[in-house]
Amino acid sequence: MKQIAVLGAGTMGIGIVRLFAEHGYEVCLYEPHMARTVLDEKLRSFEDNRMNDSGRPDDSRFSVRIYEDISKAIANADLIVEAVPEQLEIKREVYRQLAQNIRDNAIVASNTSTFALETLAENQPFSDRMIIMHFFNPAHLIPLVEIVGLPDTPSAIIDETVNLMRSCGKTPVVLKRDIPGFIANRLQAALLREAFYLLENGIADAEQIDTVVKEALGLRYAFKGPFEIADLGGLDIWSKVTGHLFPELGVSRSAPESLLAKAAEGQLGAKSGAGFYRYDDAGEAVNGLERQLQALVRLKRESAGR
Repeated sequence: MKQIAVLGAGTMGIGIVRLFAEHGYEVCLYEPHMARTVLDEKLRSFEDNRMNDSGRPDDSRFSVRIYEDISKAIANADLIVEAVPEQLEIKREVYRQLAQNIRDNAIVASNTSTFALETLAENQPFSDRMIIMHFFNPAHLIPLVEIVGLPDTPSAIIDETVNLMRSCGKTPVVLKRDIPGFIANRLQAALLREAFYLLENGIADAEQIDTVVKEALGLRYAFKGPFEIADLGGLDIWSKVTGHLFPELGVSRSAPESLLAKAAEGQLGAKSGAGFYRYDDAGEAVNGLERQLQALVRLKRESAGR
């Protein structure tokens, strides 16, 4: 692959642009709604704040071309990454335009975390070349990418996508079949459900629960997965722990009341200035997390000898 088109310059789209551009690919960004000055500023910010693997400033430049015409953006693309809003009618309109202009061998990847691939690919003339490529925010930094194909997706397309992700320093995981939420969001949702159960039943407040995750679980999960941790702890022990605790865990099948209340009050988190915590500078909160993630990713690579 040489040229990659990214459709949409939202939070995920612009991060995907940054990832591919930083790894030397020609990137064409299609964004018909955002002002060109805003896009230019975002790209300048990326270049000004780049770090290499050793944590030092990286002053190399990268190539991103911006288009308001989708036919020009995808004209020579080997891979097209759709990162438009998670609304089915918007995605299908974009696919309609793709069908009129796409190259015969171009791969189409959606970054969706909401829709099944079967739903997205329905009646699309390029369905045999369509996959899900699910990045995590910030897309240029978090190593994991979940990849989903249809039962009849050619293995060559999956292999090519996996190789592309590895060339960008990513860790791709190919799901054996599609499922809502894929792997990471299901695990994250399970943790969050129990966190809200503890909060709403007066067991602990948000800060205490966050502290437990940051100072215990998160440290282990940065280096070992749940099955590895179970092996290290002893499966006989975990068989007793799970048998005792599973019946006691929260089993809510709806969104938590405290979460709904915050959203209804306009307390949306960092972007509104308040959520479970207050944020005087949302941008700095996001940038602070990114710096911490950069340091952790470097540490993991060093510990793995990469």
